[in-house]
Amino acid sequence: MSLPFSSPDAAEEPICSRAGCREPATMQVVWRNPRIHSADRRKIWLACDDHVGFLREYLASRAFPVAVEPFLPPPAAVPTEEPE
Repeated sequence: MSLPFSSPDAAEEPICSRAGCREPATMQVVWRNPRIHSADRRKIWLACDDHVGFLREYLASRAFPVAVEPFLPPPAAVPTEEPE
């Protein structure tokens, strides 16, 4: 599964998927279109606190299975020091 913030052009900090929003993502809206996606396929939109409800309702109004979960960004790569 590719995450929406994995694009090489993406900002360093994952942002909300709502058009025009540049706020940091705090939640993820997990969904699928059952007409074209198998049950194991999950799509993820990231959401800020202000837009999580809008994005969830947008998908739910189309009868898509949708769930909201906390967004935990992957840990940043921490450089390791080589022993002397």
